Amino acid sequence: MSAPILVTGAAGFIGFHVVQRLLADGHQVVGVDSFTPYYDVALKEARFARLTPRNSFVGERLDLADPQATRDLFGRHRFERVIHLAAQPGVRFVDPQPYAASNLMGFMTLLEACRQAQIRHLVYASSSSVYGANRKLPFSEHDGTEHPISLYAATKKANEMMAHSYAALFGLPCTGLRFFTVYGPWGRPDMAVYKFTHAMAEGRAIEVANAGKVWRDFTYVDDIVEGIVRLVEKAPAANPGWDAEHPDPATSAAPHRVYNIGNDRPEEVNHLIALIEAALGRKAQRVEVALPPGDVLETRADVTDLRREVGFAPSTSLEDGVNRFVQWYKQYHGV
Repeated sequence: MSAPILVTGAAGFIGFHVVQRLLADGHQVVGVDSFTPYYDVALKEARFARLTPRNSFVGERLDLADPQATRDLFGRHRFERVIHLAAQPGVRFVDPQPYAASNLMGFMTLLEACRQAQIRHLVYASSSSVYGANRKLPFSEHDGTEHPISLYAATKKANEMMAHSYAALFGLPCTGLRFFTVYGPWGRPDMAVYKFTHAMAEGRAIEVANAGKVWRDFTYVDDIVEGIVRLVEKAPAANPGWDAEHPDPATSAAPHRVYNIGNDRPEEVNHLIALIEAALGRKAQRVEVALPPGDVLETRADVTDLRREVGFAPSTSLEDGVNRFVQWYKQYHGV
């Protein structure tokens, strides 16, 4: 593809890895990030610094919630495909304003810019958290998601509805990806793998919810990236068989599609802790706590649709993924 691909959240965890892969595949990439201080900005700067020396990469620092800055961005570059990964993350409610500014206003501004530029495909990040109070496992895109239990999840559900509206009104092809607990090198410090490793390496106790009897669909970042880069080439078409009287939440009469992207193999948090202990060579000090508000006991992704569509087949075991993460952690932190 001759036109550059826009990746938002390029200094973020998944965005950084997506940009690296696209560059390795020979694409021109424009990466955007606003460097919000939700976690250590130095980590974001370190990721971005590894991208900026590339001739095929242009890095831009701007807030997508700024309509003029976003219009100017699309004016400077002729994008055909957009991978939108920028967001205010985190299921634990802290402050509603950043969620609204980034996840709602930022996404609306991006959608409008994509419409004006007649983008051929917008791939955007949703979240497994949209399943909320749903207890049917595995989570399927064809099930309803009307009961989010965190503000973050509510904004991601809103993103799916906003994207669908633009697909229906303006024919903008949009694909939403519901991520399931992504981990790996250069990961987010607030996520379990990084948070546990960091505390254990410093000899601090880790907080373990529900005695570790919590299951997550831990998905290694390289497997996630493989799914994204395959999918960006496949813009969705309207489903001619979509039935308004029996609506399928995953598809539409508009060019909009939603997919789960996860490991489809949940692991107990106790097992994760044991693997980190083995990789670090030290025992965890545990403090047992209750399950925090907004969290669920188990997540599991049904990835049948994405497997059928692009051959998505995550292959990294939790043991291998944790070992790779801990190796990176030791190198990055000089442990």
